Amino acid sequence: MRTSKVFSVEDPKKFKEQLLSWSDKFQEIAWLDSNEDDSRTGEYEAILAVEAFTAIKTDHVSAFDKLKEYQETTADWLFGYLSYDLKNDVERLSSKNFDGLHFPDLYFFQPQKIIFIKEDQIEFHYLRMIDDEIEYDFEEINKIASQFRDAHDPVEVKARISKEEYFEKIGLMLNHIHRGDIYEANFCQEFYSENVNIDPFNIYRSLNEISTPPFAAYLKLENFNLISASPERYLKKSGKKLLSQPIKGTARRAEDIEEDLKIAADLANDPKEQSENVMIVDLVRNDLSRIAKRGSVKVDELCKVYTFKQVHQLISSVTAEIAEDIPPVEALRTSFPMGSMTGAPKISAMKIIEKLEESKRGLYSGAVGYFTPDGDFDFNVVIRSILYNAENKYLSFSVGGAITAKSDPGKEYEECLLKAKAMREVLTNL
Repeated sequence: MRTSKVFSVEDPKKFKEQLLSWSDKFQEIAWLDSNEDDSRTGEYEAILAVEAFTAIKTDHVSAFDKLKEYQETTADWLFGYLSYDLKNDVERLSSKNFDGLHFPDLYFFQPQKIIFIKEDQIEFHYLRMIDDEIEYDFEEINKIASQFRDAHDPVEVKARISKEEYFEKIGLMLNHIHRGDIYEANFCQEFYSENVNIDPFNIYRSLNEISTPPFAAYLKLENFNLISASPERYLKKSGKKLLSQPIKGTARRAEDIEEDLKIAADLANDPKEQSENVMIVDLVRNDLSRIAKRGSVKVDELCKVYTFKQVHQLISSVTAEIAEDIPPVEALRTSFPMGSMTGAPKISAMKIIEKLEESKRGLYSGAVGYFTPDGDFDFNVVIRSILYNAENKYLSFSVGGAITAKSDPGKEYEECLLKAKAMREVLTNL
């Protein structure tokens, strides 16, 4: 079905920049970049998929059934996203909050051209009908000068809710927790800009440069743009093995090395942050146990500190062996949405989230990734991400955090601002 060719390059970093610049001319783009993170990445350092041959785009109604049919019928590489509001397909829930973005709930495409980077090896996988373009494209990519334009007009970003309203809503969330309705819930707030013109391609490059996360993604599908600096993996399937790596627990970085190390150590030993993480790990274990071989669900890492350019994070790793006859899409359906963005108990938390939040989440706190022809997959969690509809010129990014019985509204608000810092920087040119 596809023709593959492998080339060697002397300067993989330069080629990656050239490849990204070359991709900008296509209507459909999926760019996934590990930023050379060796600790939690997939099989490749970066993947570019462009130019749709076929595609599926739908709202939440029977979305996972439609995706399952599409994935099994194509039996090919597929790239795209699952929005948070597919919860309405998984459970009897609804999404009635304000939506300025109007993204489809699910969108995947089968690319004509896929290019993989692994060290100095560049793999081209083209559909056979266009495989005569491989060598020409390789030469063209090598000739490209970088088109990175850092400067842009500053974007004025507004908060959907005020600080006072945020405190009020956290108070209501805490009431639910104290009554025993839930143990934990992820509460998010939106920042937005209307009637704004941006170059999503170069905003992505700016954001990635200052964040360098292991699950960065740039997606352009029609007018729908995702600019993601995500540090979090949702779920990966490799053969029979499943891997989920939820994040819960955040602390700032410091310029002074000793202070920075102390902040990381304090995060590792913070009882509140640990309890948040452990609650979500239990939720993930429960989700995976529904599709896993009996006794195979294990916690390989619990509350380990990972350090990124902007923040320290507590990350856990949960593995399982998928049971026989479980289709790939079923593994996603069973565990969606991811526990780190919902809460516990999951359904109750999602209902309360919907009631208290002002904006429809859409692709934010959903997932972006790919399927292989063999039915393996790897998806991130869409956080630390800017969403942009180029048609109605609406821009949005959301941030949030886990609310537990021990949450301090002031500290939760400061954590939101910390998570928003990099996105604000690239949008406002500060």
